[in-house]
Amino acid sequence: MWLLILLFSATISTALWYSKAEDDIYMLKFLSLIFWGASVMVFIDHLISYITEGGKFIEVTIESTILGFVLVITALIIWEIALLVKDPKQVIRKKIQ
Repeated sequence: MWLLILLFSATISTALWYSKAEDDIYMLKFLSLIFWGASVMVFIDHLISYITEGGKFIEVTIESTILGFVLVITALIIWEIALLVKDPKQVIRKKIQ
């Protein structure tokens, strides 16, 4: 289930980035890359696990759903930290000076 949640998040973030691609002030490209990278990583993990151990490819349990949302929140936190460091609207730097 966490693979599906990450793929959905990657698709949504890519659509948002593409609609605002001319002036990517909020670094939506970076968020999209985070989600797509995590999605590829989880897909490879599921594929290797399915090939070596068999069983279900997509696990639909409450634990995997919670893990998916935790991964989305973690990606959003990383994106927020990158936004704070870049400070695209110069809000933090204005207050410091």
